[in-house]
Amino acid sequence: MTPESHSPTGTDDPTLGPPPGCPAHGLGPGGLHRLYGPEAEDLGALYEKLRAEHGAVAPALLHDDVPIWVVLGHGENLHMLSSPAQYAHDSRLWTAVQDGTVKPDNPLMPLFAWQPICVYAEGDEHLRLRGAVTGAISTIEFRSLRRHINRATQHLVNQFCELGTADLVSQFAEHLPMAVLCEILGMPEDYNERLVQAARDMLKGTETAIASNEYVMSVLTRVTTRRRAKPEDDFTSHLINHPAGLTDDEVAQHLRLVLLAAYEATANLIANVLRMVLTDPRFRAQLNGGQMTVPQAVEQSLWDEPPFSAVLGYFAKQDTELGGRRIRKGDGLLFAMAPGNVDPRVRPDLTANMMGNRSHLAFGGGPHECPGQDIGRAIADVGVDALLMRVPDAELDCEEHELRWRSSISSRHLVELPVRFAPKPPQDVMQRPAVNAVPRQRPNWQVTTEQAEPVAPAPQPVAPQPASTPEPARRLGAWQRFLRWWRGY
Repeated sequence: MTPESHSPTGTDDPTLGPPPGCPAHGLGPGGLHRLYGPEAEDLGALYEKLRAEHGAVAPALLHDDVPIWVVLGHGENLHMLSSPAQYAHDSRLWTAVQDGTVKPDNPLMPLFAWQPICVYAEGDEHLRLRGAVTGAISTIEFRSLRRHINRATQHLVNQFCELGTADLVSQFAEHLPMAVLCEILGMPEDYNERLVQAARDMLKGTETAIASNEYVMSVLTRVTTRRRAKPEDDFTSHLINHPAGLTDDEVAQHLRLVLLAAYEATANLIANVLRMVLTDPRFRAQLNGGQMTVPQAVEQSLWDEPPFSAVLGYFAKQDTELGGRRIRKGDGLLFAMAPGNVDPRVRPDLTANMMGNRSHLAFGGGPHECPGQDIGRAIADVGVDALLMRVPDAELDCEEHELRWRSSISSRHLVELPVRFAPKPPQDVMQRPAVNAVPRQRPNWQVTTEQAEPVAPAPQPVAPQPASTPEPARRLGAWQRFLRWWRGY
């Protein structure tokens, strides 16, 4: 039996507020916790407080004190994602939008405002739009993609390798995904610092988020116009030419969806994996012993630190019940994958190794599961591997407790990740990473699937050989040939 509700979001039950005499300092209307402001400086702790007070589904307040249900349980999130008859991703159904509670200048507007894209569509329209996106994704040749990721990584590392220090967030994790995605979308000339910062800003719920969104859309609209006039072999051209017949507005909006979702998720994923490698002795020991490959490390990170903390939102199409709560038609719900991934009912021991288990919520589920998740995995897998091959002696250049995080309702990411290492010479970006050309400070740290080769002794001077007897080229073994093919060389 759940308490009866008479409010649009079912949060006016007096049992949900603070008891009489309790100082509700910092709480919002109805004694509800705010998911923004001072109380939300540590959203992870706030989510656990909500779980302790209310269970798997908890009432809370968004910016401007807009009421929302936060879905904290792993099973409850999966049920919501997989029940399109009960929950839709179309914000026009949200009572708070219909009655004006959500104002047009709400800083979260870029995250949930309706757009003509597959995320907000249902039925045949969803099949049409998502079919165009998945069709365009299917044209991506992953061997070429891995080659470009490697080259982009070498280019970024060249910018700091001679210094012996770097911030792997601002100088690597924030730039590699955008460089690769701009190439995939057919807009490499638009890759710049402003696009990187605008993409990050519009997902933070800041006062400048709407302006950042307008800048990103202006770039993508120009790309759509260029490719409509002159198609090439890239994602945008294939999206335009798909039999679904997308309009220019639909194309530009889907480019925004792909760019922002893949960029933010992959930037956070790379930073999280690198932090784990640099700070977690157990994690590094597993890599040292060959028990965990970089792709497996990526999957562990997707459990512990999902790139998106929460997604706004889902909306009830009818009166229903979820996690023991009465959900009214038109109520809004927050898909909270970060607390869902640490639900004690599915992960009673958070230190347990999740290797091989892909039931995390990082990429969603149901009809709207992320169609480009393999692109994000590839950028993180190849990028992290290639970076650590270039600077295998990298060490954290501060105390772990000094690392700072920036949180928003949609994500939690590192502000910086300073490292130090022995200075290295730049490398030709067109060549494969020269693993053995780098002096290794820790020869047992082999963060790759390639077997470590013994370091050859320094060559001794020899007499010149006649031109008629050239030294035969050393034939690569089967495993080395496979690795060269896999990494796109």
